[in-house]
Amino acid sequence: MACSRPPSQCDPTSLPPGPSVGRWPLPFSRRHREMSSSKEQRSAVFVILLALVTILILYSSSSANEVFHYGSLRGRTHRPNFKKWSLTDGLTPILGNKTLPSRCHQCVIVTSSSHLLGTKLGPDIERAECTIRMNDAPTTGYSADVGNKTTFRVVAHSSVFRVLRRPQEFVNRTPETVFIFWGPPSKMQKPQGSLVRVIQRAGLAFPNMEAYAVSPARMQQFDDLFRGETGKDREKSHSWLSTGWFTMVIAVELCDHVHVYGMVPPDHCSQRPRLQRMPYHYYEPKGPDECVTYIQNEHSRKGNHHRFITEKRVFSSWAQLYGITFSHPSWT
Repeated sequence: MACSRPPSQCDPTSLPPGPSVGRWPLPFSRRHREMSSSKEQRSAVFVILLALVTILILYSSSSANEVFHYGSLRGRTHRPNFKKWSLTDGLTPILGNKTLPSRCHQCVIVTSSSHLLGTKLGPDIERAECTIRMNDAPTTGYSADVGNKTTFRVVAHSSVFRVLRRPQEFVNRTPETVFIFWGPPSKMQKPQGSLVRVIQRAGLAFPNMEAYAVSPARMQQFDDLFRGETGKDREKSHSWLSTGWFTMVIAVELCDHVHVYGMVPPDHCSQRPRLQRMPYHYYEPKGPDECVTYIQNEHSRKGNHHRFITEKRVFSSWAQLYGITFSHPSWT
């Protein structure tokens, strides 16, 4: 195509060096170097991030056997004697007019552990003077291993509806049962829509139902007890006391001797074969694994979790002091 500009401007060889010709190689080279440098920086960042992730994984693996750190119990000159706590002062009547027994000589706590399956402990449990169960652990279909007799059932605020939805299992099946409900005052005691009112409404349909709630003052005592035994403030450590904690303390208050069926020792999960899976609840065969649940709760620092392993360490220290024995598995 003919050039319409003067010949001096159409001949490329006569063009003066300019940004479009004479300087083109320099910006191209510089941009190439900058692009290479940017790729190297991204690669370096990726390598650093990968290294950090690897370190975190290794750290998590190396700390898998650690537990929630608690204060040493050795050498302690003063231990709480909650056998002398007044059970009637700590429990507020919700339904019925039954009077709690002043003492039971021999009590058994039947846990919800799958370790009870196949034990055929039902007859032994039936013969116990007082039998204590927790939350919504059923006996129908499992009585050969866990028995049926239920003197007391300790129920967490989070399990209230699961219990009341199945009255034929939990209310009518063993009408002699005394229910002990526990929960923070914000859940149990607030005037509008409280769980106490829900339980009282259930009592209209089941007039023979006997129920108590752990008083706010006693809830504080349970927290103080945990802090005294572990050196940790429950709330600041982002943890909830488990129903097992409440049940154990109530049993020690109520009973001269306590026999616990199905509770594993605190070091169980660090010694258990990795491929062995045990459901957390005997009545939920496809539910979460026992040790996975224990370890996740013990190590979590976000949200509120139970410190199951720490609690079991405390129970171990109470065994000789308060006449507690453990079987299936046996430990002290």
